[in-house]
Amino acid sequence: MARWREVADTAPEFARQVRALMDAHRHKTIATLRADGSPRISGIEAYFIGDELCFGSMPGARKALDLRRDPRFALHTASVTPDEEDPSSWPGDAKFTGRAVEITDRAEIEDLLRDRGLDPAAFPDSHFFRADIHEVVRTRVQGDRLHIDLWRPGQPLRHFERT
Repeated sequence: MARWREVADTAPEFARQVRALMDAHRHKTIATLRADGSPRISGIEAYFIGDELCFGSMPGARKALDLRRDPRFALHTASVTPDEEDPSSWPGDAKFTGRAVEITDRAEIEDLLRDRGLDPAAFPDSHFFRADIHEVVRTRVQGDRLHIDLWRPGQPLRHFERT
């Protein structure tokens, strides 16, 4: 598992492209596991704060309780519909898998919120997590081919194409 800094250090152009996809839209989708093992998808706001991929939730939210019990997650950026005349106009999307590490130190939470330009007093009981990243995938269309880039810790960036 890795922090975002490792992605940025080992594959800087890939990281720049993924970050642009993350920053393009406020809302993302997160998948967690319910107590019975079935999947749950939820809307979430996720951001890069410094060298960390972070996300949070309202107090007692099911997704937070899921992550406390089983920290595995998948996170998907927002996706937009491309111009049907030009599928290559689609900017692509990005996906992350990993484990959520809950941040419980209030001083650390307050620092992260301030770094994001938010008032810590507005989030007194919210849950906050940082991502321990297992993989990052960027998907896009170029011409008539689907291009998939896959990053995993300790491995070179891999590229796949599909028609």
